[in-house]
Amino acid sequence: MEELDYLKIEGMFAGATAEVRKFAMRLRANTTDSEDKLWGYLKTKPQGLKFRRQHPFNLFVLDIYCHKLRLVIEIDGGYHFTRLQQEKDRNRTLGISKYKVDVIRFTNMEVIDDYESTIEKIDSIVKERLKTSTL
Repeated sequence: MEELDYLKIEGMFAGATAEVRKFAMRLRANTTDSEDKLWGYLKTKPQGLKFRRQHPFNLFVLDIYCHKLRLVIEIDGGYHFTRLQQEKDRNRTLGISKYKVDVIRFTNMEVIDDYESTIEKIDSIVKERLKTSTL
């Protein structure tokens, strides 16, 4: 599929394949402590928004996704600090951003050790996006 063709794929799943959807289901069954902790807050629908965890999106599985805000929250474990994984993360973010979806990242340690600050940052971003949004 040409680049311009796949960018025409709209919607919440952006053409995710059955394989990506199955992988997302497996990831939902095996979440990390930091994902569980953050999900405990986001599943309460802050600001009335629905967040989805381990959401299939085109070729990717997004840790947490809010379709209304077109916002992804990624929670990075220790292996994300390797040079190779950082390059993969940059390419992944570029691939996601082609759909006009923004990605914010937190480390496992930020979520676990500085939970309140993590929530405040997310709330601030959400409120700002709601203010400037035409949704």
